[in-house]
Amino acid sequence: MAAPAPDATLTNRRARHEYHIETTVETGLVLEGWEVKSLRANRGHFTGAFARIIAGEVMLLGMVIEPLPTVRLADVRPDRPRTLLLHRREIAELVGRTEKAGMTLVPLRIYEKGGRFKLALGVARGKDNPDKRQALKERSIARDDHRVRR
Repeated sequence: MAAPAPDATLTNRRARHEYHIETTVETGLVLEGWEVKSLRANRGHFTGAFARIIAGEVMLLGMVIEPLPTVRLADVRPDRPRTLLLHRREIAELVGRTEKAGMTLVPLRIYEKGGRFKLALGVARGKDNPDKRQALKERSIARDDHRVRR
């Protein structure tokens, strides 16, 4: 019997360190065939990725999906802008939320659901350095408590 396929999930681990996530929205992604295969092989990363609302569409910018070695396409662009699929009312809601000072759209996670890839998009506010230090301190204390209780 074959081993189960690895979970095709990419997580933006820096997002929760850099931002206070207020809400999340599940969106679809417009992908090319080679990108789907690469995501199933976990060949992508969120370094420098962000989302913007451009001309009434939500775009994912700066995310890199590395092509598999078998891809021989001449026009492969690993960092191309990708359209996110949302209803008009959801886009209007995101516009309203991001117009508040300091709010931005941050990609949190890409995962496969029902044979299609989805993106968890967070509406977030950037953290200050003291906030980041406090979060690290709390996580360290919780880790130490967990070790003591074992």
